[in-house]
Amino acid sequence: MAGAAASAGRRGGAAPAPGPRRARQVVTVDRPPEAVLRGGRWPEPLRPLDGAVELRLRPAPGGRGSELAARPLGGVATLPGMAAHLVGDDPGLFLRDVLRRVKQLTETGEVLRADRSAVDRPAVPG
Repeated sequence: MAGAAASAGRRGGAAPAPGPRRARQVVTVDRPPEAVLRGGRWPEPLRPLDGAVELRLRPAPGGRGSELAARPLGGVATLPGMAAHLVGDDPGLFLRDVLRRVKQLTETGEVLRADRSAVDRPAVPG
């Protein structure tokens, strides 16, 4: 319904509202919606954002799993503590990262990380 209202405003020639853009970030997860929302609870990477973002989960087009969408609520995203500091004025970067972690956790059971460089690895005695 909100999408219909937003597109109707654009057709009328109205300029976009000033202020921060509340773009929706979307990821396709190769699992059915009930696997993403196990036991009626959001996956761990999304829980700290409770109340700060609008979440939408629906079957992906063509039977390709689930489509998970998130966008900041209100005019300004209120991200928790360090997250707000890290993303600065672009909460979209943070949301994309959270959605990527949800996708990996749901599909593989873990959040994948790039291997650390030799400089970052602890020295192996011997």
